[in-house]
Amino acid sequence: MVKLSRLWASPWLCLPASLAHDLSQVYLGLRSYFARPNIKTWASLTWRGLHFKNPLGIAGGVDKNADHLNSWWSYGVGFIEVGTVTPKPQSANPPPIISRNSEREAVWNKMGFPNKGAVHVATNLKKLVRPYATPLLVNIGKNRETTNVDAYKDYLSLIDTFENTADAFVINISSPNTSGLRELFKPEFLTGFLAQLRAHTRRPLLLKLSPDLADAAFAEVLDTSLAAGVDGWIISNTTTAREINPVTQAPYFEAAGGVSGRPLAQRSLFLLKSAVNHLGARRGDRLLISAGGVSSPEDVFERLALGADLVQIYSALIFSGPGFLKKVAVAAESLEFSAIKAKNK
Repeated sequence: MVKLSRLWASPWLCLPASLAHDLSQVYLGLRSYFARPNIKTWASLTWRGLHFKNPLGIAGGVDKNADHLNSWWSYGVGFIEVGTVTPKPQSANPPPIISRNSEREAVWNKMGFPNKGAVHVATNLKKLVRPYATPLLVNIGKNRETTNVDAYKDYLSLIDTFENTADAFVINISSPNTSGLRELFKPEFLTGFLAQLRAHTRRPLLLKLSPDLADAAFAEVLDTSLAAGVDGWIISNTTTAREINPVTQAPYFEAAGGVSGRPLAQRSLFLLKSAVNHLGARRGDRLLISAGGVSSPEDVFERLALGADLVQIYSALIFSGPGFLKKVAVAAESLEFSAIKAKNK
């Protein structure tokens, strides 16, 4: 049951998740026509020529088709990850594809890269004036009918399409909602796959990691991708792990699909710490973006204090609304933010 205080702040929680998602797209589309950037500066960062006025951004999946960038800039995001984009337009997996559990502050989805395709997204980006209001990351993935053997062709095609409009690329091979996609993390695929992408673009490449990798495999992926020349990592995508019996809690805990929100927080934090410790000085200026279970300003500041350069949100926008971005910016001026200020001196 949704608490009245949360329902007052986020009235869409009384609607079915799929309907709320669809209506939010309509609202954001209307807002985009008159919205203006309103980006607060706190814990700013300049990396590889990209200036982040603040380190809090939205994760891939929020604005899949780059249809609502003006709206998100008006809410104060520090950066935006659009997509996942595939070469050809792609429909969602068979329903149900999204649900939520308000008590656990968790979102379940098995969408499967639904998007309007590379041409649509590229057209939207070409309409914008450069430089963008914030850095723009384009999350790219393969169409579901493309085999893993040929997957690199889809990714190279997308790099060609967005080379002059993306500030950086997010390589998504970690979604649990495209059959067999995570197999690309295996050493027999990953080394050659990343090498081809690295040789094909001058833009930074960020690898989005799965929280379901075993600890040893996670470290191996870090080492392999570091050697292949990636410029950073996003930790992490949604998880297939389940807290409770999937049968009694379907569809939220349906066996297929990924979960984000609070159930992911502990694993996401652990993997952030593991990456910082494992990479050590080898990390250099490579970017670490933390995502998963970030639901309060304190969570944002904790991720930054632990070594993340940037933080992303998704579920927090559902349970707290876009006002969460302003809430964090206000908290950043308070004593809650003293640890981050000390870290950045």
